[in-house]
Amino acid sequence: MELLKLIALDDEDLAVVSAHMQDAVVRLEDIAFLPGEHRFALVARRFDWEGANGEPPRRRLTGLHFDRVLRARCRGIDPARRDETLNLLAIAFEEMETPSGLVTLHFSDDRAVQLEVECIEAGMKDLGPVWEAEGRPDHATTDERA
Repeated sequence: MELLKLIALDDEDLAVVSAHMQDAVVRLEDIAFLPGEHRFALVARRFDWEGANGEPPRRRLTGLHFDRVLRARCRGIDPARRDETLNLLAIAFEEMETPSGLVTLHFSDDRAVQLEVECIEAGMKDLGPVWEAEGRPDHATTDERA
């Protein structure tokens, strides 16, 4: 089983990283903003979408980092609740003054982390451990649930 390693240097690259990180489970204790290093990093338990066809569902331990981060802020997240778990839905980029912009990590329950970046410079890397997941994430729309 190959370990996935991706680099994002533009919004198209970031969309690929976002697709692989969709439904990742992130503990607040595994998130860090290092302002002196202009880096934001996290460790997640990502759902292995590329291995999902015909195999038991599984998760992988994965690291994700953003460099050239000027500022980080959050919505709906209490940094003091280190034992809390978040579900990552998507990562988006909004360009401001080229090449700078805002990277937003969207989590379930309308939570988010927004990073002001000089430019997109991110990396995602599987760290090795793989385990069977309890099930596949379900993205039924509100109409389908009714």
